[in-house]
Amino acid sequence: MFQPHKRPTVIGSAFVLLLALTTVTSCSPQGGTTPPATSNGTSGSASPTGTTATSASAPPTGTETANAAELCGPGSAINYDPAEFQQTPKLDNKWFPLKPGSQYTTTGDVKSADATTKRTVVHTVTGLTKVIDGVKTLVMWDRDYSDGELVESELAFFAQTESGTVWLFGEYPEEYENGKFTGAPSTFINSLDEAQAGIAMQAEPRTGTPSYVQAHAPNVDFLDCGQVFQEKQRVCVPTGCYDDVLVIDERNPLEPAVGHQRKYYSAGTGLVKVTAVGGADQETLDLVKVEQLSDTKLTEVNQEAMKLDQHAYVVSKNVYAKTAKAEVTTETTSGY
Repeated sequence: MFQPHKRPTVIGSAFVLLLALTTVTSCSPQGGTTPPATSNGTSGSASPTGTTATSASAPPTGTETANAAELCGPGSAINYDPAEFQQTPKLDNKWFPLKPGSQYTTTGDVKSADATTKRTVVHTVTGLTKVIDGVKTLVMWDRDYSDGELVESELAFFAQTESGTVWLFGEYPEEYENGKFTGAPSTFINSLDEAQAGIAMQAEPRTGTPSYVQAHAPNVDFLDCGQVFQEKQRVCVPTGCYDDVLVIDERNPLEPAVGHQRKYYSAGTGLVKVTAVGGADQETLDLVKVEQLSDTKLTEVNQEAMKLDQHAYVVSKNVYAKTAKAEVTTETTSGY
């Protein structure tokens, strides 16, 4: 399952399609671990806990702050309390399930005034966890291809509260051009460099509730806002037809010209479709393949994701290098 993070021209991989295998209808290191030496709403506020919002600049305490920023409009102040999260991540939100070893492929087009490109994203739920700001997150690995060429390889970090809300804690997106690594300038991690975690999926999403912040990282110009747009829709894509679909409208207030995206989530499955609403570069994506990896393949995925995690300590010395090293905690898909 994935939560898409948006950039000026394409949707970020991690927020494009996080879903699970199911039935289709017809400055010190965080977490106390030293990193290697070389190496994206309920009524009232966007809160998983029902407590009042905290200030964007104050440490999360779960207490009310009068000047809390409502970045996505009234009722959207971020309310983040690390004490509300699971001790061991098990993401079973019915709209946003993440099971290690699940792999999903989405394909579609990005249309601009000049050209149309083919996009393919392979989303893999790894068996890795990473502690961020005291919360153990599950690691997602996405590979993003444009006209068959790898343009981005990304790690994204998700955790779920005891009440069922899924949060995005950060992303490390490596960028490539003509097959060569060019950097990871859009990296953000909750609590570092002013970045804030946000809600990837509410525990009980419903229409008529306020917008909520999906993540905020001002130093990389990242702000995603989500709002429940429709419920109980029916959607058909290459993998089949899905009933009881939830539609989330997503936007970036910092870039209104980019337009909106609509993401379609099937209960028990996750994201199955993405459409564009306006904007200069319009993208559509459909789920075309769902696979449960073997234990051998999961081991290979874990190894590749660990390499990416280790490389990040070299690339992002001011942000990622301040996090605890990722760990392999799931090596088999049975019994998860």
